[in-house]
Amino acid sequence: MSDAGTSRDWVVVGLDNGGTTNNATVLDASGRFLPDRMIESPSLVKEGPAVAIEAMVEALENVLKTTGTDQTTVRAVGLDTPGPATAEGVISSKGATNFVHPDWYGYDVRTALENRLELPVVYSNDGNAAALYAHHVHFGALSPERSSLAVIIGTGLGAGLVESGRVIRGAAGMAAELGHVSIPLDGLLEADQPVPRCNCGLSGDAESFASLTGIEKNLLPYWLTRYPDHELARAESLAKAARLVRGYGERGDPMARRIFEQQAAAIGRLFTIASNFTDPHAYFLGGGVVEAQPQFRDWYLASVQRYTALREEQARVARFALVPDRDMAGARGAALAALDMVGPP
Repeated sequence: MSDAGTSRDWVVVGLDNGGTTNNATVLDASGRFLPDRMIESPSLVKEGPAVAIEAMVEALENVLKTTGTDQTTVRAVGLDTPGPATAEGVISSKGATNFVHPDWYGYDVRTALENRLELPVVYSNDGNAAALYAHHVHFGALSPERSSLAVIIGTGLGAGLVESGRVIRGAAGMAAELGHVSIPLDGLLEADQPVPRCNCGLSGDAESFASLTGIEKNLLPYWLTRYPDHELARAESLAKAARLVRGYGERGDPMARRIFEQQAAAIGRLFTIASNFTDPHAYFLGGGVVEAQPQFRDWYLASVQRYTALREEQARVARFALVPDRDMAGARGAALAALDMVGPP
């Protein structure tokens, strides 16, 4: 991060675009985040790009107003969205979990926002943004000497890989799309459990288990057949029921814990695969689960670690940790990427 004292002569803004909300933050020239809480507003991504871009602009204006920051002091904007997308911010031609409206397919979201704001926009995948923030907070001055992998559980499953303090983006910008890595299913599914399907079209990938979408479309419908008298069986819809599962898990509900243990096992298998091609110093877990009460999130992280099969040499040096600052991590990581581009004043 830049070191310019406590100057607020200029700032960058971080925008974390999600399936339901935009989170925004402001980072000043000294590397200080001005809001100490989430500044949220609706993302409206299901209504297509035209509406969603205006929602991003409103999120930016809202965070500037909340922090008392003049818009003329903004040098750049860091934007992150769920993937898959190219390094330049072009959404996959097949869309994505959050970008189901057909107008998103192949849409250049970075350029669209840049043209609308008339400001430089730096694009990051949402997993990359959260991974970058977690890496810098966890390792501090040692960031350039360390590597890490972060998995972010939300509407979909984001991920980011950091090597020597820098995000690995890949040739097309789609590196570390670990949500769409197929994982071994032997011993993971119950004998009569259907193979989960992902919105991307794959069956049995990590996101089909470890995401809110995976709970709604795959895990909850199955586990309700095993617990037919459960209160969630009487919910108005599976979508609403899926959002309640975490609360039940926090209270120790047997069905909810079975769902989350199956998720944790899936992530553990994903980390096991990753350990054989990247061998990071740290494995981070973020997203909605870290918003949970401490006993539950600690149980969940411990479960992921238990299901991750590392070699003895790896286990001695690797660390498992939660992404810090919960759902603010994406916006803050996007802002860090923008600050890195702007450089010293």
